[in-house]
Amino acid sequence: MDTSYQTLVLNRLWQAVNVVGVERAFSLLSLDHAQVIYAEDGSFRVFDGPSWFVHCKELEGNPTARVIHTVNQKVVVPSVLLLRSYDRMLMQEIKFNRQNLLDRDDYQCQYCGDNFGYDDLTLDHVIPKSKGGKLGWTNTVSACGPCNVKKGSKLIKPINTPYKPTWHQINNSSKYYPLTVPDEGWQYFLNWPQELIKVTS
Repeated sequence: MDTSYQTLVLNRLWQAVNVVGVERAFSLLSLDHAQVIYAEDGSFRVFDGPSWFVHCKELEGNPTARVIHTVNQKVVVPSVLLLRSYDRMLMQEIKFNRQNLLDRDDYQCQYCGDNFGYDDLTLDHVIPKSKGGKLGWTNTVSACGPCNVKKGSKLIKPINTPYKPTWHQINNSSKYYPLTVPDEGWQYFLNWPQELIKVTS
């Protein structure tokens, strides 16, 4: 079984709330907690578990279908699932840490504007600690080593005003999908102005 496939999960209001792996996706489907939305052809047809497995036979020959092999048959991994009863948006506080801050700043030094790797950037207090500046979203930016040293305890305005990002801004970037490219069918739902969060299933 190819476990690298991922499935986008929507609440019953058709809002993206999670991304899950193959096993979790089929568990939700087999327990009748979710239905499949077939968005790849723009039809947005909805299938329950049994009807999806019937529909899989029609999709087996499709070269873009995400097919896995079970003991008895080939099964197409659904790209998008619709939860039957969950209608809330899971809102979580975005954690302040080095990784999330670098994602927010797109790995760009906020003083010289150049892009760097993870290990080549530092976290800088816009208002220095010596002047009462606190470590946090609205007073911290990514900076390369030379710019950080050059700035020292001076007050220098960064290229972008530091802000607290949302889950959508952090997790809806290409960095969120290090192992697989988002499926084509996701585009209809990820373009909505909503929070897409990463939850451990």
